[in-house]
Amino acid sequence: MTKKSVVQRSDLGACRRWVVKIGSALLTDNGRGLDRAAINGWVEQIAWLRAQGVEVVLVSSGAVAEGMCRLGWKTRPHAVHELQAAAAVGQMGLVQTWESLFQQHQLQTAQILVTHDDLSNRKRYLNSRSTLLTLLSFGIIPVVNENDTVVTDEIRFGDNDTLGALVANLVEADLLVILTDQLGMFDKDPREYADARLLEMGHAGDPALMEMASGKSGSLGRGGMATKVRAARLAARSGAPTLIVGGKQPDVIRRAFQGDSLGTLLLADLAPLTARKQWLAGHLQMRGTVQLDEGAVRALREKGVSLLPVGVSGVTGDYSRGEMVLCVGPDGERVARGLTNYSAEETRKILRASTDSITARLGYVYEPELMHRDNMVIFPG
Repeated sequence: MTKKSVVQRSDLGACRRWVVKIGSALLTDNGRGLDRAAINGWVEQIAWLRAQGVEVVLVSSGAVAEGMCRLGWKTRPHAVHELQAAAAVGQMGLVQTWESLFQQHQLQTAQILVTHDDLSNRKRYLNSRSTLLTLLSFGIIPVVNENDTVVTDEIRFGDNDTLGALVANLVEADLLVILTDQLGMFDKDPREYADARLLEMGHAGDPALMEMASGKSGSLGRGGMATKVRAARLAARSGAPTLIVGGKQPDVIRRAFQGDSLGTLLLADLAPLTARKQWLAGHLQMRGTVQLDEGAVRALREKGVSLLPVGVSGVTGDYSRGEMVLCVGPDGERVARGLTNYSAEETRKILRASTDSITARLGYVYEPELMHRDNMVIFPG
């Protein structure tokens, strides 16, 4: 997928992969059960997006709020087991609603439940990423939510804004859209100040944004505008801009795609691939080394291709799938570093192997590449 930096609203139509997060207050009409009419409106717009060739991952809040409604609870409980029970009850209705409405547009959906622990563990991170990208390649719309039925305070995301940003990082989205009950981000809380001014555009890394953010949240959701700013900063790490916009506005998703001036667009400071490469270059500790032959060294440096097992002659260290590994040439010179798709033990079994023979040697295949070019940083020769 070709990445393009978003620098203005007219660029949003060129974004080919969106993560759309919808909050509890919107989905449940402030606690009065799932708002099926409103959900149907977003489904129609997402179906329209799909018809434009845009891949969509949906991050849906609302399980706990729907469960509370079904159980007749008026206030959000504090006990973890009661929250988990509400989530378990509400998740049934939430998923059924998304599935049935998308089916009317001949679109398939898939439920993805994750915890923070899933995305902080490198192996499960890669597994989650592979699953989501595979679903997108099949034209399926993943519906992602936090696994509230098993999560504890120690490993929870805290809010689905954060989850949306981490999913945007995970799938290397071109855009994160946060649909909220506010029109966008204001320079001060519009619920308290009549002269509050809507911010149309800014940079996610601007420290002044956090000072402006209210940080207040409703009785149903856990997020406020401050969490949306933090989410925008997280999404910017992989180069994705964030649009914070009022979800109840007519045709909000279509109009955003068409470049209308809606909500607050927070830009990333770096282009997507540049941001990812910078993160790879400076933020992960190397866990092992693979030795490359001359052909592989030339291919990486001159052609910028992915690293295949056929070009690897040796392995040093004991690392897991998804960890950072150093690539060295026959003379020991540092050539590259990157995230490996196979553990050290697996790599030893597929040394010098062609892509077609990986399955025969391992009994399975994760990816055809040992390291994908988007997950590598090449050192100058």
